[in-house]
Amino acid sequence: MKQVHKLGLFGLGAFGRLIVRHLAPYFDILACDPSPEAKAYAKRHNVSLVSLEEAAACQVVILATPIRTLKDLAAKIAPHVPLNGLVIDVGSVKVKPAAWLQDVLPPQVSILCTHPLFGPQSARYGIHDMEIVVCPVRVRHLSPIVRFLEKTLDLKVSIATPEIHDRALAAVQGLTHMIAKVLSGLEPLPRVHTTRSYDLMMQGVGLVQGDSDELFMSIERDNPFASEIRKRFFAEIDSLRERLEAHGRDTD
Repeated sequence: MKQVHKLGLFGLGAFGRLIVRHLAPYFDILACDPSPEAKAYAKRHNVSLVSLEEAAACQVVILATPIRTLKDLAAKIAPHVPLNGLVIDVGSVKVKPAAWLQDVLPPQVSILCTHPLFGPQSARYGIHDMEIVVCPVRVRHLSPIVRFLEKTLDLKVSIATPEIHDRALAAVQGLTHMIAKVLSGLEPLPRVHTTRSYDLMMQGVGLVQGDSDELFMSIERDNPFASEIRKRFFAEIDSLRERLEAHGRDTD
């Protein structure tokens, strides 16, 4: 039986649909997304499409829109969010969204920045035992939320500050997506006579290959620590290339 709480969901893209799939048994989901694709999806999956004001007025609000829209969206929903409500974001970077939400939402509104470390590809068979990072920016009652994530959704919960999260993910996600972009650009790549390490690498590429270019750019540009990781990565590549080219000259 559904809880009485209504959940306002902004964004019915790939991750918004994953949210619907796993939270619909527990909430009445009121979605706000003006795209034609969202309208078709909502009709097929019995999701209520509502106005910005109605979605924002729910007790729990999840922002599942691209980071480029988040600051303006937060300002638009601010007058309509209940003063004892909870606003959650689910993006791949946390420092900027945490600051934006604190700036525009009333101080009585709870703010929880989260990053599910999975997506539609990696979670296509379910989310059992997958990890979600939780950054309690301004939350009065964290324990019930963590309990719901762990006991009901069967997720592993890690608690971190937005800065600690972004420092780690600058390498974890930034490098993964960057290497995947490079390997995708080298296609077609061999699918026969492969090694186990090669197969595992290509499986990793496959998990993020379907992600949008906008997500990739957000991971690289909106994470304040990503540029330093890129510099170090490219410096290592340049150093390796110099060694290889020097070796080639030595053997001529």
